[in-house]
Amino acid sequence: MILKKQILWLHKWLGLISGIVILIVSLTGCIYVFQDELKLVVYPEKYFISHPTPETKSTIALSKLIAVAEKNLNPGEKISRVDIFPQKNRTWVFRATKTNKKAFFYTDYFTYNKRVFINPYLGTVQQIENTKTEFFQIVLQLHMNLLLGKKYGHLIIGFSTLFFSLICISGFFLWWPKKWKPKNIKQHFSIKFSAKPKRLNYDLHNVLGFYVLPWALLFCFTGLVFAFPVFKKGVNNSLNTLDTKKKNTIVQLDSIPQKTTNTLDNGLFYVLSKHAQADQYSIRLQEEKSEPHDIQVRLDKNRTGNFYRYYFDQKSGQIDSMKTSENLQLGGKITSMNYDLHTGTFGGLTTKFLAFFAALICASLPVTGFIIWLNKSKKERKNNKLKKEAASTLSF
Repeated sequence: MILKKQILWLHKWLGLISGIVILIVSLTGCIYVFQDELKLVVYPEKYFISHPTPETKSTIALSKLIAVAEKNLNPGEKISRVDIFPQKNRTWVFRATKTNKKAFFYTDYFTYNKRVFINPYLGTVQQIENTKTEFFQIVLQLHMNLLLGKKYGHLIIGFSTLFFSLICISGFFLWWPKKWKPKNIKQHFSIKFSAKPKRLNYDLHNVLGFYVLPWALLFCFTGLVFAFPVFKKGVNNSLNTLDTKKKNTIVQLDSIPQKTTNTLDNGLFYVLSKHAQADQYSIRLQEEKSEPHDIQVRLDKNRTGNFYRYYFDQKSGQIDSMKTSENLQLGGKITSMNYDLHTGTFGGLTTKFLAFFAALICASLPVTGFIIWLNKSKKERKNNKLKKEAASTLSF
């Protein structure tokens, strides 16, 4: 009984401290689960080519397209990443981003954050987006750092996620029935919609909290991996020790023909021909010549866990190294799937819908929990008032 009181105290105060953050993170998570699909619907003029492209028509060289993109930006703004879609009806997305990691507010966090959408077959710019003010970007930044910048907001989100994981675990102990009798079991597994408001609110908190527990813990675990690099490293190393299967880490690297004078163009041509069936290619551009070109291949739609990643020497154009999800140990595989697990994309639309509803329930828990606390506080104040009145009557 004493232990349960202590668990209840922990559950209550962690909820009161982090409740508003959990509410915001859960609601923004609901929206962001379907951001890939929603963007294509909301912004078709950005992501789809306005005129049909013949199947035989080839794309313009990436280096030339980067020059076109930067020409349409302000002086000093540089393209740092390119997202390439092999579908003939899709534009290529050129990202220009520079951040101030010490900034306190969102308005100061991005020095600039823009996206240039280009028809890669004609080299024409379809749209230029100020991503800093774009709806889904604001939702993402709310989810990641409450619009308070990475230095402070990210830390608040990280510890709130940790608190939520403890709330979930303590909530499970509080939910556990004292006696497993039919009546008790029904009360713990079903919501009595005909009950009075207080009881209905309690059921919504208690019962829905139980059903959403696996997803809530998954959100917490993957959120902590994102928030704390030390935690990610610990998970990676711990799970790797459990993986006893030897991986084939020796990979025969192909020789890359240098058909042009631009090594980035040559590297991309190789990757496109090697992985013609991939869903997306992402290129991270390096300012330093000593750093290799980084080209990531996403094999599955809207998923990051199944990939190849190539590093090309900028001078010679040859492959420095290559990583693939196939050769990762258990820890590496789990952490590389972290985004897929966090957003529910690992099982396609079915798990995305489950993640959406789970996040919606998680958003409701701080609200119903606060109402429970409020009702109990009112009852306690009323009881204390009655006790004082009784005591004063006895004193006469």
